[in-house]
Amino acid sequence: MKRRDWLKVAGAAAAGSGLALAGCAEQVSAPAGAARGDEPVRQWKMVTSWPSGFPGLGTGAADLARLITRASGGRINVRVYGAGELVPAFEVFDAVSRGTAEMGHSAAYYWSGKSPAASFFCAVPFGLNAQEMNGWLYHGGGLELWRELYAGFNLVPFAAGNTGVQMAGWFKREIRSLADLAGLKMRIPGLGGEVMARVGATPVNLPGGEIFSALQTGALDAAEWVGPYNDLAFGLHRVAKYCYYPGWQEPGPTLECMVHKPAFEALPEDLQAVVEASCRAVNDGMLAEYTARNVAALRTLQAEHGIEFRPLPEDVMQALRQATREALDDISRRDAFAARVHASMREFRIGAREWARVSEQAYADSRGDWV
Repeated sequence: MKRRDWLKVAGAAAAGSGLALAGCAEQVSAPAGAARGDEPVRQWKMVTSWPSGFPGLGTGAADLARLITRASGGRINVRVYGAGELVPAFEVFDAVSRGTAEMGHSAAYYWSGKSPAASFFCAVPFGLNAQEMNGWLYHGGGLELWRELYAGFNLVPFAAGNTGVQMAGWFKREIRSLADLAGLKMRIPGLGGEVMARVGATPVNLPGGEIFSALQTGALDAAEWVGPYNDLAFGLHRVAKYCYYPGWQEPGPTLECMVHKPAFEALPEDLQAVVEASCRAVNDGMLAEYTARNVAALRTLQAEHGIEFRPLPEDVMQALRQATREALDDISRRDAFAARVHASMREFRIGAREWARVSEQAYADSRGDWV
């Protein structure tokens, strides 16, 4: 694709994104008479791992469907199916790989059973934040590695959302030391779950829609989900008293749009650009939304529900950092492709830390209270 063509479509997508991000709809109707001549309207299905209409994640998927439909002039009409409506939350990958649906919206760490490298394209404990993930994916070779991996599954991946740094999770009992994690049943997916297992906890992978009931019934002792905006929507403060930070396990989790490879390659070049530019617009828009909405939700949890956000004890953090190093080294030894991805991300992270030390971190340390 020529750069000038991509920029033209990106501009159109950006103009349309104001409509897309202003609200959400599970099905977006194509504008009347939008198809060109005898060109058929492509009726695409998007399956997701989120409940329909769920703030941020579910609405982000709907925003993406809306934007692709509008920016394509109705030549692609995307209908969204929430978790369980067409396929279960954790079957999105297989459904799009098979072509049951043309698109999926989910998180790559759910597919670590398909490939140990998959988790790297969502979140790595103590790894890249949202800004750094975008830098690595778009300009550091990350997206090329992601597409190389997914090509073997008949998929084309795109970054399509980011929540920013998350919370460490909700706990039904206090965490005073590392010993309190022993035997703890915690909902935590991906590499974070593997790290928690190494420090004595029992990780459980559950779709978001099942977290509340699992905490309520005692099937879980703790759960990480996202952060104040989404956790408040699920009412997690009603079934777990203690919320801990920082979100060591998901410092900048990238959400994905995966497209069935034959369906994507059958698109003309301009529609391929529409899909790509729309994913970029939603990737940026979702991060902006979470940055704003978490502020209000944090205040609500503190002022109206009396929730105290607590830092994890230092011995816990030290153990988690050490377990992360061991987990990443083991994965790299077991899987050659994961080793390539790990090396690429590690090299980028070293440079990003050097730059952040004199830029973002230096500024954060210096600004104090804004008056």
